[in-house]
Amino acid sequence: MNEDYDVIVLGTGLTECILSGIMSVKGKKVLHMDRNSYYGAESASITPLEDLYKHFNLPGKPPESMGKGRDWNVDLIPKFLMANGQLVRMLLITQVTRYLDFKVVEGSYVFKGGKIHKVPATEAEALSSSLMGIFEKRRFKGFVSWVSNYDVDDPKTWNGLDPNKSTMEDVYKKFCLDQNTQDFTGHSLALYRTEDYKGKPCIETINKIKLYSESLARYGKSPYLYPLYGLGELPQGFARLSAIFGGTYMLNKPVEEIVMENGKVVGVKSEGEIARCKQLICDPSYVPGQTRKVGQVIRAICILSHPIPNTNDVKSCQIIFPQNMVNRKHDIYVCMISFAHNVAAQGKYIAIASTTVETNDPEKELKIALDLLEPIDQKFISISDLNEPTDMGTESQIFISRSYDATTHFETTCDDIKSIYKRMTGSDFDFSEMERQKNDIFGDCAE
Repeated sequence: MNEDYDVIVLGTGLTECILSGIMSVKGKKVLHMDRNSYYGAESASITPLEDLYKHFNLPGKPPESMGKGRDWNVDLIPKFLMANGQLVRMLLITQVTRYLDFKVVEGSYVFKGGKIHKVPATEAEALSSSLMGIFEKRRFKGFVSWVSNYDVDDPKTWNGLDPNKSTMEDVYKKFCLDQNTQDFTGHSLALYRTEDYKGKPCIETINKIKLYSESLARYGKSPYLYPLYGLGELPQGFARLSAIFGGTYMLNKPVEEIVMENGKVVGVKSEGEIARCKQLICDPSYVPGQTRKVGQVIRAICILSHPIPNTNDVKSCQIIFPQNMVNRKHDIYVCMISFAHNVAAQGKYIAIASTTVETNDPEKELKIALDLLEPIDQKFISISDLNEPTDMGTESQIFISRSYDATTHFETTCDDIKSIYKRMTGSDFDFSEMERQKNDIFGDCAE
């Protein structure tokens, strides 16, 4: 352990493991440590089911009706991957897909008027949707067609809406879209969590809707993917990538001290030994004095013996409750996976409801979502702090990740990864550069 490294990484959450893998591919000497005995840290998948009961301090053992404990892999922080999103691109470029198998999530839904409705993302779906009246469908069809043809380099496609000067509010007015349509467009297609986006340049939202539509077009059922055996497979995949390129992993390794000299990190002390480094990556739990709490997220993991009603009995789906439709400041999310993904016993489903906490009674905030899931066989409630670094890390060379938010996709996580990468290297994360490095180096490692 008394060695010199370019980068030391503390914590095996997905953010940390991806950065560890990327830095190893770039030729950096990486040491990766975690105080836990398992991969995933805050974003781990818990198996067997008995361990999930222990994690949440529930008395007794799971009932026999739950099946074999080893049949369960339960994500503590559930999220899906956008099929054409940033994380899938990272997986493909780094070839971590060699270690993983995915299934397409079968449906994407939005809550309105006490019911859930399929999210329309194509002209055909818009025309058949029960979300809108006939005249609103025509307006929405025109809007979707405009978005799909929009080219930032061709003003002829703008229809008078400048990508950087016109706001999304201007776009909605131009197409005369009502508040209901704005809600599912902004929150279920563009996947915004609040209404702030409406005052920003419209190109941001256009690109997000295009991402949703392109992801949907890849597989047809929904824009989302989910790995077999749970999200815990993702950090392990990037850990293998790092190891292939010389990265060293140590689980069950306590961290006694982050060693500083003249305000800059120089190493990490563990069990009396010091490993020296030039840069440090870690999750917020390793440096509580250098983070600030910016909110809380409540998650309710629910074990069901049935699919969610009114979803055509799909075995996986996402449901978004836009804030305006549930009189809140933040959206509520539900994502469901099942035995079809090797994460639950035969005939069982796992639905997780989450949202950003707004009151002193967080569980009550999820009531509208939990009522939709009834009957619930077993429920596990967690409330997590949302932490972010108090500085950019450029002075201390300590780069701290953000806590995982309430969203059910990894786009915000990837934004954090790219931000840390830029602060560490001074350059933007370049997918094409990673592609070149893969072509230069991966030939020796390909199966």
